Amino acid sequence: MSGETWVVLGASSAIARAFARLVARRGDGVILAGRDREDLDILAKDLALRGAASVHVLGFDALDTASHPDFARDCRRLAPGRLGVFLAFAYMEEQASVDAEPDLALATIGAGFTGAVSVLHRLAPHLEDQEGGHLIALGSVAGDRGRRKNYVYGATKAGLHAYLQGLRARLHRHGVTVTTVKPGFVDTAMTFGRPELFLVASPRAVAEAALKAALKGRDEIYAPWFWTPIMAVIKAIPERVMKRLDI
Repeated sequence: MSGETWVVLGASSAIARAFARLVARRGDGVILAGRDREDLDILAKDLALRGAASVHVLGFDALDTASHPDFARDCRRLAPGRLGVFLAFAYMEEQASVDAEPDLALATIGAGFTGAVSVLHRLAPHLEDQEGGHLIALGSVAGDRGRRKNYVYGATKAGLHAYLQGLRARLHRHGVTVTTVKPGFVDTAMTFGRPELFLVASPRAVAEAALKAALKGRDEIYAPWFWTPIMAVIKAIPERVMKRLDI
């Protein structure tokens, strides 16, 4: 038992659920945050049976940034010891749909970047005050290179990656680790049925890699590990070639 209470943002997602179960088995406390309260209430009962020190459910909407100050205060109130943060929410539509409807681009950026910055910036002062702890955020390999098939989602993740680098530097002097996890393709509802997927990982494998990396104080990882050489190759492709590829 670490005495840590993890606020899991976007707790209904597959990776977030796997992560919540991992820390519950460690005897940590969990604050489940998301929009589907009924689903999270069921998950909360499961976590209690798995050994979580405490389980709370809070409503959270990434797009409702006006509610984030109160949300951050509630997290602080519900964490008797050290607070940890696991951010796992995003919004992704098919790029063709986004190209046809620009409002979908704004929704993608609003949820995956603006909403993430809003809530993390509200939680950051508490992490500074407690002088320690862990913050884990799910980025994506999509944020490493703009591709025709998902460039709006990729831009959202690229922005998040850059924000986390700066936040990492801010919180480092307070003993807080900030770990960016860049998954490749993961077997989740967001990727279900996409024909171009390969080397698909399980949500549990990504959650385990994320927790292990955070506890080791890692700054950034690819999950699974084999995306490290894959992305090294993709990032090395010249732009004049990249723009001609159907990817």
